[in-house]
Amino acid sequence: MLQMTESDANFGSSEAELESHDSAMSQATDARLVDKARHGDTDAFGQLVQRYERRVMKVIRRFMPDQDIALDLAQDAFLKAFDRLEQFDPSRRFGPWLFRIAVNTTYDHLRKIKRKGKWALFSEAGEDRVPDPQAPDPRGDLDLSQEVQAVLTDIPETYRTVLVLRDLEGFSTSEVAAVTERSEATIRWRLAEARRMFKDAWERRQRSIEEEQLG
Repeated sequence: MLQMTESDANFGSSEAELESHDSAMSQATDARLVDKARHGDTDAFGQLVQRYERRVMKVIRRFMPDQDIALDLAQDAFLKAFDRLEQFDPSRRFGPWLFRIAVNTTYDHLRKIKRKGKWALFSEAGEDRVPDPQAPDPRGDLDLSQEVQAVLTDIPETYRTVLVLRDLEGFSTSEVAAVTERSEATIRWRLAEARRMFKDAWERRQRSIEEEQLG
């Protein structure tokens, strides 16, 4: 059995303290930049964009794989955040507030696609093309990430959001709770349900593909 030495324990403790310190420093920097941006400093908001743009883009791509559309949605989310800075509660963290705007902006777009009868897995650019009846089933060319995306669309938004943020993007339970404005207990329950839904939907999809291949 592995045993933790005193030096190991001290290292683990120091590492945790360092991460906590870094997080606190990051929040302090966010708060300072937000305060400046609220007083008309556009350069300060530009720094916030630089701090978060890659992570915001990654989260949006989990719901909308099309690169160009995801980029438009990310830009829209930052514009909304800038316009709503006066509504932001300075006593709270900026990151979860921004991610909530990004997720909601993405879902609004997906709902518009759904109302138009389009399948959100693919980009709008190729939706007008008439499929070739002689062409093989395009699902055969989907890689694993696209398969995951297809299955995620079968999960209700409330649970999909928790699953994406917690399991795919590595947000902590407290962070997901802050983004969704729900308690940590609720997030843990929804995560368990979301994992079950994903497992069931994945198995159904695989059976369907196997049946079509056999047929």
